[in-house]
Amino acid sequence: MVEVRALVFVVDPKARTIGRHRAPPYRSGALKESYTLSDLQNWEAAAANENQPIRLGVFGDPVHHSLSPQMHNAALTHCGLAMRYARFQIRTEEIQTALRLLPALGFIGVNLTVPHKMSAVGVLDQLSDFARVVGAINTVRIEGERLWGSNTDGPGFARAIRSEFAVDLRDLRVLLLGAGGGAGRAIAMQCAAEGCERLVLVNRMADKAEQLAVELKNSFADARVSGPVPRLTVIPWEERALRFQIANSDLLVNASSVGLHHSDASPIAASLLAPHLLVYDTVYSQQRTPLLVATAEAGARGANGLSMLLHQGALAFETWFDRDAPIEVMRAALAHELGGTRT
Repeated sequence: MVEVRALVFVVDPKARTIGRHRAPPYRSGALKESYTLSDLQNWEAAAANENQPIRLGVFGDPVHHSLSPQMHNAALTHCGLAMRYARFQIRTEEIQTALRLLPALGFIGVNLTVPHKMSAVGVLDQLSDFARVVGAINTVRIEGERLWGSNTDGPGFARAIRSEFAVDLRDLRVLLLGAGGGAGRAIAMQCAAEGCERLVLVNRMADKAEQLAVELKNSFADARVSGPVPRLTVIPWEERALRFQIANSDLLVNASSVGLHHSDASPIAASLLAPHLLVYDTVYSQQRTPLLVATAEAGARGANGLSMLLHQGALAFETWFDRDAPIEVMRAALAHELGGTRT
Protein backbone atom coordinates (compact mmCIF):
# COMPACT_ATOMS: atom_id res chain seq x y z
CA MET A 1 0.00 0.00 0.00
CA VAL A 2 1.10 3.60 -0.57
CA GLU A 3 1.40 5.66 2.60
CA VAL A 4 0.06 9.00 1.43
CA ARG A 5 0.86 10.88 4.62
CA ALA A 6 4.59 10.70 3.98
CA LEU A 7 4.43 11.94 0.42
CA VAL A 8 1.96 14.82 0.34
CA PHE A 9 2.72 18.42 1.20
CA VAL A 10 0.58 19.29 4.23
CA VAL A 11 -0.57 22.87 4.43
CA ASP A 12 0.81 24.77 7.40
CA PRO A 13 -2.22 25.29 9.70
CA LYS A 14 -0.67 28.55 10.93
CA ALA A 15 -0.64 30.10 7.44
CA ARG A 16 -2.64 33.30 7.54
CA THR A 17 -5.63 34.03 5.36
CA ILE A 18 -4.83 36.67 2.76
CA GLY A 19 -7.08 39.72 2.80
CA ARG A 20 -8.57 41.58 -0.15
CA HIS A 21 -6.20 43.66 -2.27
CA ARG A 22 -7.37 46.78 -4.09
CA ALA A 23 -4.68 47.04 -6.76
CA PRO A 24 -5.81 47.92 -10.31
CA PRO A 25 -6.66 44.86 -12.40
CA TYR A 26 -4.48 43.60 -15.20
CA ARG A 27 -5.68 44.61 -18.68
CA SER A 28 -5.27 41.75 -21.15
CA GLY A 29 -5.03 43.93 -24.27
CA ALA A 30 -4.93 42.07 -27.56
CA LEU A 31 -4.39 38.59 -26.13
CA LYS A 32 -6.47 36.10 -28.13
CA GLU A 33 -9.38 34.32 -26.44
CA SER A 34 -7.54 31.03 -26.91
CA TYR A 35 -4.91 29.36 -29.06
CA THR A 36 -4.90 25.86 -30.57
CA LEU A 37 -2.47 23.09 -31.41
CA SER A 38 -2.32 24.48 -34.94
CA ASP A 39 -1.22 27.81 -33.47
CA LEU A 40 1.54 26.11 -31.48
CA GLN A 41 2.72 24.37 -34.64
CA ASN A 42 2.93 27.76 -36.35
CA TRP A 43 3.80 29.75 -33.26
CA GLU A 44 5.89 32.52 -34.78
CA ALA A 45 2.97 33.60 -36.94
CA ALA A 46 0.25 32.89 -34.35
CA ALA A 47 1.87 35.02 -31.64
CA ALA A 48 3.32 37.71 -33.92
CA ASN A 49 0.89 40.40 -32.75
CA GLU A 50 1.48 39.95 -29.02
CA ASN A 51 3.34 42.83 -27.37
CA GLN A 52 5.02 40.45 -24.91
CA PRO A 53 6.02 36.82 -25.44
CA ILE A 54 3.62 34.13 -24.24
CA ARG A 55 5.61 31.84 -21.96
CA LEU A 56 2.83 30.32 -19.83
CA GLY A 57 -0.69 29.04 -20.37
CA VAL A 58 -3.49 26.63 -19.53
CA PHE A 59 -4.38 23.61 -21.66
CA GLY A 60 -7.98 22.39 -21.50
CA ASP A 61 -11.11 21.34 -23.38
CA PRO A 62 -13.15 23.42 -22.79
CA VAL A 63 -10.88 26.25 -21.72
CA HIS A 64 -12.79 29.42 -22.66
CA HIS A 65 -14.17 29.78 -19.12
CA SER A 66 -10.77 29.73 -17.40
CA LEU A 67 -9.83 32.77 -15.32
CA SER A 68 -6.22 31.67 -14.99
CA PRO A 69 -4.97 34.22 -17.56
CA GLN A 70 -6.46 37.15 -15.64
CA MET A 71 -4.96 35.90 -12.39
CA HIS A 72 -1.49 35.03 -13.70
CA ASN A 73 -1.11 38.02 -16.01
CA ALA A 74 -1.83 40.30 -13.06
CA ALA A 75 0.89 38.50 -11.11
CA LEU A 76 3.38 38.72 -13.99
CA THR A 77 2.76 42.45 -14.41
CA HIS A 78 3.06 43.10 -10.67
CA CYS A 79 6.38 41.23 -10.50
CA GLY A 80 7.81 42.97 -13.58
CA LEU A 81 8.07 39.72 -15.55
CA ALA A 82 7.86 40.57 -19.27
CA MET A 83 5.74 37.67 -20.45
CA ARG A 84 2.12 36.62 -20.73
CA TYR A 85 -0.14 33.68 -19.92
CA ALA A 86 -2.78 32.45 -22.41
CA ARG A 87 -5.53 29.85 -22.90
CA PHE A 88 -4.99 26.87 -25.21
CA GLN A 89 -7.90 24.81 -26.53
CA ILE A 90 -6.27 21.38 -26.72
CA ARG A 91 -8.18 18.15 -27.35
CA THR A 92 -7.34 14.88 -25.59
CA GLU A 93 -5.65 13.37 -28.64
CA GLU A 94 -3.51 16.51 -29.03
CA ILE A 95 -2.06 16.78 -25.52
CA GLN A 96 1.17 14.85 -26.12
CA THR A 97 2.05 16.77 -29.27
CA ALA A 98 1.16 20.11 -27.66
CA LEU A 99 3.26 19.52 -24.55
CA ARG A 100 6.27 18.32 -26.51
CA LEU A 101 6.28 21.50 -28.60
CA LEU A 102 6.70 23.78 -25.58
CA PRO A 103 10.44 23.54 -24.82
CA ALA A 104 11.45 24.62 -28.33
CA LEU A 105 9.01 27.55 -28.15
CA GLY A 106 10.58 29.00 -25.00
CA PHE A 107 7.73 28.24 -22.61
CA ILE A 108 8.38 28.21 -18.87
CA GLY A 109 5.36 26.07 -18.00
CA VAL A 110 1.63 25.44 -18.30
CA ASN A 111 -1.35 24.47 -16.21
CA LEU A 112 -3.55 21.53 -17.18
CA THR A 113 -7.29 21.39 -16.61
CA VAL A 114 -10.12 19.06 -17.70
CA PRO A 115 -9.63 16.58 -19.37
CA HIS A 116 -5.82 16.48 -19.27
CA LYS A 117 -4.87 16.13 -15.60
CA MET A 118 -4.64 12.34 -15.69
CA SER A 119 -4.05 11.64 -19.38
CA ALA A 120 -0.91 13.81 -19.50
CA VAL A 121 0.91 11.92 -16.74
CA GLY A 122 2.52 9.49 -19.17
CA VAL A 123 3.78 12.30 -21.39
CA LEU A 124 6.00 13.95 -18.79
CA ASP A 125 9.62 13.16 -18.00
CA GLN A 126 9.41 13.53 -14.22
CA LEU A 127 6.69 13.84 -11.57
CA SER A 128 6.63 15.19 -8.03
CA ASP A 129 5.92 12.64 -5.28
CA PHE A 130 2.39 13.97 -4.81
CA ALA A 131 1.62 13.95 -8.54
CA ARG A 132 2.89 10.39 -8.81
CA VAL A 133 0.70 9.18 -5.96
CA VAL A 134 -2.35 11.09 -7.16
CA GLY A 135 -1.83 10.03 -10.76
CA ALA A 136 -2.76 13.51 -11.95
CA ILE A 137 -0.98 16.78 -12.68
CA ASN A 138 -2.14 20.35 -13.01
CA THR A 139 1.21 22.16 -13.29
CA VAL A 140 4.01 21.56 -15.77
CA ARG A 141 7.43 23.17 -15.40
CA ILE A 142 9.83 23.12 -18.34
CA GLU A 143 13.48 22.59 -17.52
CA GLY A 144 15.57 22.53 -20.69
CA GLU A 145 13.99 19.85 -22.85
CA ARG A 146 12.36 18.06 -19.92
CA LEU A 147 8.78 18.37 -18.70
CA TRP A 148 8.34 18.20 -14.91
CA GLY A 149 4.83 17.68 -13.53
CA SER A 150 3.39 18.53 -10.14
CA ASN A 151 -0.02 18.83 -8.54
CA THR A 152 -1.03 21.92 -6.57
CA ASP A 153 -4.73 21.01 -6.41
CA GLY A 154 -4.47 19.21 -3.06
CA PRO A 155 -2.71 21.89 -1.01
CA GLY A 156 -4.64 24.58 -2.91
CA PHE A 157 -7.89 22.92 -1.84
CA ALA A 158 -6.80 22.74 1.81
CA ARG A 159 -5.95 26.44 1.81
CA ALA A 160 -9.26 27.25 0.14
CA ILE A 161 -11.27 25.39 2.79
CA ARG A 162 -9.45 27.23 5.55
CA SER A 163 -9.96 30.61 3.90
CA GLU A 164 -13.66 30.01 3.16
CA PHE A 165 -14.78 28.28 6.34
CA ALA A 166 -12.03 29.01 8.92
CA VAL A 167 -11.54 25.31 9.64
CA ASP A 168 -8.87 22.73 8.80
CA LEU A 169 -9.47 19.50 6.91
CA ARG A 170 -8.20 17.45 9.85
CA ASP A 171 -11.24 18.52 11.86
CA LEU A 172 -13.82 17.59 9.21
CA ARG A 173 -15.84 14.59 8.04
CA VAL A 174 -15.67 14.90 4.24
CA LEU A 175 -18.01 13.56 1.57
CA LEU A 176 -16.39 13.82 -1.87
CA LEU A 177 -18.42 13.73 -5.10
CA GLY A 178 -16.40 12.96 -8.22
CA ALA A 179 -13.63 11.06 -6.46
CA GLY A 180 -12.43 9.37 -9.64
CA GLY A 181 -11.15 12.38 -11.59
CA GLY A 182 -7.85 14.22 -11.33
CA ALA A 183 -9.10 16.95 -8.98
CA GLY A 184 -11.05 14.44 -6.91
CA ARG A 185 -8.04 12.21 -6.41
CA ALA A 186 -5.86 15.17 -5.38
CA ILE A 187 -8.49 16.33 -2.88
CA ALA A 188 -8.88 12.82 -1.45
CA MET A 189 -5.11 12.43 -1.06
CA GLN A 190 -4.88 15.79 0.68
CA CYS A 191 -7.72 14.87 3.05
CA ALA A 192 -5.81 11.70 3.92
CA ALA A 193 -2.56 13.59 4.42
CA GLU A 194 -4.24 16.12 6.71
CA GLY A 195 -5.82 13.29 8.73
CA CYS A 196 -9.46 14.24 8.23
CA GLU A 197 -11.98 12.64 10.60
CA ARG A 198 -13.72 10.68 7.84
CA LEU A 199 -13.68 10.45 4.06
CA VAL A 200 -16.61 9.20 2.01
CA LEU A 201 -15.86 8.62 -1.68
CA VAL A 202 -18.59 8.92 -4.31
CA ASN A 203 -18.11 8.47 -8.05
CA ARG A 204 -20.29 7.58 -11.04
CA MET A 205 -17.81 4.85 -11.95
CA ALA A 206 -17.63 3.02 -8.63
CA ASP A 207 -14.52 1.02 -9.53
CA LYS A 208 -12.42 4.19 -9.59
CA ALA A 209 -13.58 5.15 -6.10
CA GLU A 210 -12.94 1.59 -4.86
CA GLN A 211 -9.40 1.69 -6.23
CA LEU A 212 -8.78 5.06 -4.59
CA ALA A 213 -10.01 3.68 -1.27
CA VAL A 214 -7.48 0.84 -1.55
CA GLU A 215 -4.70 3.38 -2.08
CA LEU A 216 -5.81 5.42 0.93
CA LYS A 217 -6.45 2.53 3.31
CA ASN A 218 -3.24 2.88 5.32
CA SER A 219 -3.92 6.54 6.05
CA PHE A 220 -7.22 5.65 7.75
CA ALA A 221 -6.03 2.52 9.55
CA ASP A 222 -5.73 3.96 13.07
CA ALA A 223 -8.15 3.06 15.84
CA ARG A 224 -9.94 6.40 15.88
CA VAL A 225 -13.72 5.98 15.99
CA SER A 226 -15.85 8.62 14.29
CA GLY A 227 -19.55 7.81 14.36
CA PRO A 228 -21.60 4.92 12.99
CA VAL A 229 -19.67 4.45 9.73
CA PRO A 230 -16.03 3.60 8.91
CA ARG A 231 -13.54 6.43 8.60
CA LEU A 232 -13.02 5.56 4.93
CA THR A 233 -15.86 4.28 2.80
CA VAL A 234 -17.18 4.19 -0.76
CA ILE A 235 -20.87 4.63 -1.50
CA PRO A 236 -22.97 4.67 -4.68
CA TRP A 237 -24.14 7.98 -6.12
CA GLU A 238 -27.76 7.45 -5.13
CA GLU A 239 -30.19 9.22 -2.83
CA ARG A 240 -30.55 6.70 -0.02
CA ALA A 241 -26.80 6.25 0.50
CA LEU A 242 -26.12 9.96 0.22
CA ARG A 243 -28.82 10.90 2.70
CA PHE A 244 -27.34 8.69 5.43
CA GLN A 245 -23.77 9.84 4.84
CA ILE A 246 -24.67 13.53 4.68
CA ALA A 247 -26.14 13.26 8.15
CA ASN A 248 -22.69 12.10 9.30
CA SER A 249 -20.59 14.59 7.30
CA ASP A 250 -19.43 18.16 7.86
CA LEU A 251 -18.09 19.08 4.42
CA LEU A 252 -19.54 18.10 1.04
CA VAL A 253 -17.21 18.66 -1.93
CA ASN A 254 -18.14 18.52 -5.60
CA ALA A 255 -14.98 17.62 -7.53
CA SER A 256 -16.90 16.46 -10.59
CA SER A 257 -17.39 18.61 -13.68
CA VAL A 258 -21.16 18.77 -13.09
CA GLY A 259 -22.03 22.46 -13.00
CA LEU A 260 -19.41 23.50 -15.53
CA HIS A 261 -22.14 24.04 -18.13
CA HIS A 262 -25.10 26.35 -17.53
CA SER A 263 -27.52 23.59 -18.49
CA ASP A 264 -26.24 21.19 -15.80
CA ALA A 265 -28.45 20.22 -12.89
CA SER A 266 -27.10 20.11 -9.34
CA PRO A 267 -25.04 16.96 -8.70
CA ILE A 268 -27.11 16.45 -5.57
CA ALA A 269 -30.71 17.43 -4.81
CA ALA A 270 -31.42 20.30 -2.42
CA SER A 271 -33.64 17.95 -0.40
CA LEU A 272 -30.54 15.92 0.56
CA LEU A 273 -28.64 18.90 1.92
CA ALA A 274 -28.86 20.10 5.51
CA PRO A 275 -28.15 23.40 7.30
CA HIS A 276 -25.20 21.96 9.24
CA LEU A 277 -23.22 21.27 6.05
CA LEU A 278 -20.35 23.19 4.56
CA VAL A 279 -20.51 22.81 0.76
CA TYR A 280 -17.57 23.43 -1.55
CA ASP A 281 -18.07 23.30 -5.32
CA THR A 282 -14.76 23.19 -7.20
CA VAL A 283 -16.61 24.56 -10.25
CA TYR A 284 -16.64 28.35 -10.44
CA SER A 285 -18.61 30.80 -12.58
CA GLN A 286 -19.98 34.31 -12.41
CA GLN A 287 -23.37 32.96 -11.36
CA ARG A 288 -23.92 30.52 -8.53
CA THR A 289 -23.54 26.94 -9.66
CA PRO A 290 -26.60 24.65 -9.44
CA LEU A 291 -25.09 22.99 -6.36
CA LEU A 292 -24.64 26.32 -4.59
CA VAL A 293 -28.20 27.33 -5.46
CA ALA A 294 -29.36 24.09 -3.83
CA THR A 295 -27.06 24.80 -0.86
CA ALA A 296 -28.64 28.20 -0.29
CA GLU A 297 -32.12 26.69 -0.53
CA ALA A 298 -31.16 24.22 2.19
CA GLY A 299 -29.82 26.97 4.47
CA ALA A 300 -26.26 25.62 4.37
CA ARG A 301 -22.99 27.51 3.88
CA GLY A 302 -21.34 27.19 0.47
CA ALA A 303 -18.43 28.45 -1.61
CA ASN A 304 -17.32 27.98 -5.20
CA GLY A 305 -13.96 26.91 -6.59
CA LEU A 306 -12.56 30.38 -7.10
CA SER A 307 -10.55 30.22 -3.88
CA MET A 308 -9.09 26.86 -4.90
CA LEU A 309 -8.18 28.35 -8.29
CA LEU A 310 -6.44 31.20 -6.46
CA HIS A 311 -4.42 29.06 -4.09
CA GLN A 312 -3.43 26.33 -6.55
CA GLY A 313 -2.50 29.12 -8.99
CA ALA A 314 -0.28 30.80 -6.43
CA LEU A 315 1.50 27.51 -5.79
CA ALA A 316 1.94 27.00 -9.55
CA PHE A 317 3.47 30.49 -9.85
CA GLU A 318 5.92 29.59 -7.09
CA THR A 319 6.76 26.35 -8.91
CA TRP A 320 7.64 28.22 -12.10
CA PHE A 321 9.55 31.15 -10.61
CA ASP A 322 10.92 29.92 -7.25
CA ARG A 323 9.54 33.02 -5.54
CA ASP A 324 6.49 33.96 -3.48
CA ALA A 325 3.37 34.60 -5.53
CA PRO A 326 1.68 38.02 -5.16
CA ILE A 327 -1.49 36.34 -3.95
CA GLU A 328 -3.31 39.56 -3.05
CA VAL A 329 -2.81 40.87 -6.59
CA MET A 330 -4.06 37.56 -8.00
CA ARG A 331 -7.07 37.69 -5.69
CA ALA A 332 -7.89 41.23 -6.83
CA ALA A 333 -7.73 40.23 -10.51
CA LEU A 334 -10.20 37.39 -9.95
CA ALA A 335 -12.53 39.55 -7.89
CA HIS A 336 -12.49 42.26 -10.55
CA GLU A 337 -13.24 39.76 -13.32
CA LEU A 338 -16.27 38.41 -11.45
CA GLY A 339 -17.53 41.79 -10.32
CA GLY A 340 -16.32 41.66 -6.74
CA THR A 341 -17.05 37.97 -6.03
CA ARG A 342 -15.21 36.88 -2.89
CA THR A 343 -12.22 34.59 -3.37
